[in-house]
Amino acid sequence: MFEQEKDTAKKVSKVKKERFINEDEYSPEDLKELSKLYADSFREFKEGEIVTGKIVGINADNVVVDVGFKSDGSISKAEFNSTDEIKIGESVEIVIESVEDEDGNLILSKKRADFLRIWGRIMDSFENEKILPGKILKRIKGGMVVDLMGIEAFLPGSQIDIRPVRDFDAFVGQTMDFKIVKVNVPTENIVVSHKVLIEETISDQRKEILDKLEKGQILEGTVKAITDFGVFIDLGGVDGLVHITDLSWGRINHPSEVVKLDEKIKVVVTDFEMERKRISLSLKQLLPHPWEKIEDKLKIGDKVSGRVVSLTDYGAFIEIEKGIEGLIHISEMSWTQHISHPSQFVSMGQVVEAVVLSLDKNEKKISLGMKQLTPDPWSDLLKKYPVGSQHQGIARNLTNFGVFVELEPGIDGLVHISDLSWTKKIRHPGEVVKKGDKIDVVVLGVDTDSRKISLGHKQINENPWENFEKEYAVGKKAEGKIVRIIEKGLIAELSLGVDGFIPATQLSTSKIKNLSFCFPIGTKLEMKVVEFDKENKKIVLSALAALKEKSDEEIAQYIADFKLEKVSVADVKAADAGKFDSSDFNLYEDSKPQTQRESNRPAEEEKKEETK
Repeated sequence: MFEQEKDTAKKVSKVKKERFINEDEYSPEDLKELSKLYADSFREFKEGEIVTGKIVGINADNVVVDVGFKSDGSISKAEFNSTDEIKIGESVEIVIESVEDEDGNLILSKKRADFLRIWGRIMDSFENEKILPGKILKRIKGGMVVDLMGIEAFLPGSQIDIRPVRDFDAFVGQTMDFKIVKVNVPTENIVVSHKVLIEETISDQRKEILDKLEKGQILEGTVKAITDFGVFIDLGGVDGLVHITDLSWGRINHPSEVVKLDEKIKVVVTDFEMERKRISLSLKQLLPHPWEKIEDKLKIGDKVSGRVVSLTDYGAFIEIEKGIEGLIHISEMSWTQHISHPSQFVSMGQVVEAVVLSLDKNEKKISLGMKQLTPDPWSDLLKKYPVGSQHQGIARNLTNFGVFVELEPGIDGLVHISDLSWTKKIRHPGEVVKKGDKIDVVVLGVDTDSRKISLGHKQINENPWENFEKEYAVGKKAEGKIVRIIEKGLIAELSLGVDGFIPATQLSTSKIKNLSFCFPIGTKLEMKVVEFDKENKKIVLSALAALKEKSDEEIAQYIADFKLEKVSVADVKAADAGKFDSSDFNLYEDSKPQTQRESNRPAEEEKKEETK
């Protein structure tokens, strides 16, 4: 076709030259026809059109191609795949990129023609879902680059295989089959997938597995992925989950302790949802339950060792073997120490020894004890600390009701507040002893069952109330110094160091509005004993009774010195010194029932008081 067009163009050119030589030889009609022939000898070209041309010339860098246009075009040699394609007379497909550039040249491209030809095949494959081979060139962010018939396509990492890919570099250089899943025509981007081909291949296999699936069925699969909560198993196109609790009868921190990626394992189907294609699997149910023959392994009294796997407020769980755990309660950790949390005694991961205290196969519970590994010091405590024996200890804790004294490490006794002094009314143990002080005590009682020792401090000395009974008999005079002011009267320290109580009604015949104003601490008074109670260790005093024996001038001086209002000498002389309400003394009596209650208080309550 090109040869014919060339010949025609030559004839027309020759006719045109002769026209200028002798144009009179042709009529106007002939000239018009000849011009039409000349114009028709050239094709009309559109930019972007693929045409076939012939190589008519070759120079150092370019190849000259005749495409039937009024001028020839040139193509860079770099656009040819090999030099064998560059020969005079060879036909070549090219694209008209520009009919005429700034210099009037025809711009051609073989590379663009090759791309459009392949692009047409790619679009055909995409529309008809054809499979194309391709070579993976390199790895990029998010996936791989694939050579698809000379055009680069993108292969997402998730579309390489049905299993998670762990080594992307291993695929570089491999030739694989792909299906085009997405084409962006404006940007000429292509997305391919190899995974869809695998899924199509195993779809029948997946359907067969799902159709035959039932609870209790044992299947073999490959560990596909490991997460914090479990393991995904590839059963041959269908994935199932083995939860972390179904991997082992014992405790594990992470599934990787039991299985590895790509490992082939057997599992049993425990549950499945056909609609959601969710399959629950178990590995441990294929293993014997560790509690099946527990009675052959453990007996009460056996000594065992295990690792601490859990700590709670009430104790520590020990893993004796996989799937078998026992509890050491905090009360079974030490014979002597008050343990409020197991972390005081053991730590996570620590290997400890213990004794089996009880075993319940039905409830799958084992009680263990650590203190049973050593002799119980309380069993021989009465021999070491007999009642009445004297010892020296250290004040470890002070409470509102007494002081805890450490006799030896782990052995504490309680000195009740009423047993701190024979003569003083102690409001708080801190008035007698400070924390950390050494203190002498006498053993008053030992309760081995509740593990309590009752101690006394005042019992170190003899009971002085035998002597007080003579010294402070009713009717005897006594001088005292005010040491404390309370709501219903005064506390005065007498000559022998014992405290006595002066009711407010025995200080004045009229009501005293402000005791601390009239009778400040440190004031000395002459009084008379109006009540002596040896059993309850109580001495009641009266200033009015002592005044009755004094002169009017001395009584008047008393009234003036202590600023008593609405009181006369006659009122004092007429006062009934023996009349007072015994309820005034409740705050100063040693209540034995209360003391008894405190001594019987459980160790846990005492511990709370210590904390406070």
